[in-house]
Parts: sequence; C-alpha cells; structure tokens
Amino acid sequence: MKTRTPISIYIAVTLGFTIMAFEMFTPDAAYFTSTLFWSLLIIVTILILIMNSIGDLIENEKFKNLSEEEKQLFLKDKSTPYFEKLWNSAFKKQSQSEEKDILIDHGFDGITELDNSLPKWWIGLFYFGMIFCAVYMLAFAFTDYAHPDAEYDQDTKVQLAAIAEYEKTAPAINLETAKYSADNISEGEQLFKTNCVTCHSEGGKGGIGPNLTDKNWINIKEKSVFRNVFWMLENGSPNNPTMRPFIKEGTITGRDAEKIAAYIYHINQEKNPITEAQGGAAPQGEVAKWQE
Repeated sequence: MKTRTPISIYIAVTLGFTIMAFEMFTPDAAYFTSTLFWSLLIIVTILILIMNSIGDLIENEKFKNLSEEEKQLFLKDKSTPYFEKLWNSAFKKQSQSEEKDILIDHGFDGITELDNSLPKWWIGLFYFGMIFCAVYMLAFAFTDYAHPDAEYDQDTKVQLAAIAEYEKTAPAINLETAKYSADNISEGEQLFKTNCVTCHSEGGKGGIGPNLTDKNWINIKEKSVFRNVFWMLENGSPNNPTMRPFIKEGTITGRDAEKIAAYIYHINQEKNPITEAQGGAAPQGEVAKWQE
C-alpha cells in the first residue's frame, strides 16, 4: 500500500491552477480582490479536506488488512518526509545489492542496463507541461489571453487613459510655452497623418497644400520653423481658408500641435527636401530665413 500525497501539496497545486485559470480568463489582476475568487478557493479547500478525510478512512481500513510485515514497511515509508522521498527518487543512487535486483539481463561490450523508474519530478514536469499546453491552447483559441494584439490594445488603452488623466491637470501648451523635442517626432507623425496628410500628402511632400519639406513658405509669422508651424495650427492661414485654425476650433490640443510642429521641423530641417523630381510639390512663396 502506497502512502498518500500530503494534503498541503493538493492545496498548493489547486491554488496554482486557480490563479492560472483566473489569469487566463480575466482581463486584469483585479480578481485578487474578487469575492468569487476567494469563495472558490474556500469551497475547493473544503472539498480537498473532505476528500482527505475520506482518504484517511479508506487508508485505515486497508491498513487493518495488511500483514504485520506489510504494516511495518508502510509505517516506515510513511515516516519518511514527502519531499525527502522526491529528492531520493530523483538523485539517490542504488547500492550494489539494489542494482542487482533491477539489472536487465542483457549487455554489450561490458555495458549493462538498469531497469530504473523515471524520477517522479520528471514525470510531474512532463504531465504539468501537457496540462499547461492544453489549457494554454484553449485559452489562446477562445479567449484574448496571450494574444499580442489584445495585449497591445489593452496596454494602449491604459496608456491613453494615463495620458488623458495627466492632461486634465497639465498646463496647456501655447505658442509661448511650446518647445521642440525630438521625442515628439514619432507621435507628431501619427497626428500629421490623421489631420494634415489630406492636403500636404505623405511625408509632407505637398499636394493640395504646399510642400513642407522645402525652404519656401507662403506664411512666415514667426522666426523659427517650429514656432511658425505652431502659429499656423493655432490661427490658420490668412491666405487660404482650407488651412483652418485647428487649435482654436478644438480639432487638436496645444500639446498635439507641439508634436505636429516637431515632426514638420524634423522633415524640414533634419531631412533632405522632397523635390519635384521625387514627387514633391513645386516650391511656393518665398525662401524663409529662419533664426534657429
């Protein structure tokens, strides 16, 4: 008769699988404060305690039917701590006499083979890997767990919410406080594609609107490219109503304009202009002499 696995192991394994299930099938880690989570753990723990009590009753009945020798072997085995048994099954070597009992009756070139059982830790890891793989595949197929797109969308929502919360208390950006930062170029490009690409085309090469990559400008209201672009986004073009005052209309915020202006500064001052031969619009206005 084999000794049973301690109840503490069952509880630890159950706790691990419960957390894994909630981790896969709930959108965030808020389940730790959920009544459902803790109620489920309590119910499962009670069921394990009941199962363990039933196991004790069955074990006692089987023990009564053992011979005296079998009883002594069982008690000796039961007195050995569970984790010591695991350690011995994985790393303890057989003695010379024990090896004779498990020696397989064949060999070659002086090499013999022992009929060893696989270590319990190895078998446990093998079955754990199979179960984890099955659960993971089900979660991947039928939930958003482990989907890069879903995780990206979730992270984006969190970041956008954090930005929105910050902007509620952050000071407004205007022409006087706006500053160029290379860190804003990437976001500025995305905002440019959303609000400006219809007229100024991809990369600011111009189309309905003028080419923003060359040195010619129709409206020169400020002494630097960055501030001039911000002024245009705030006030619009006095020469062409198509270039609306985006900030005053509420289409974009001053912070958005700061990022768009950073992107336009980048393509105008830090990159080569897109010429007519490359698909850019013809220069319009006069050559601007910016004071950087």
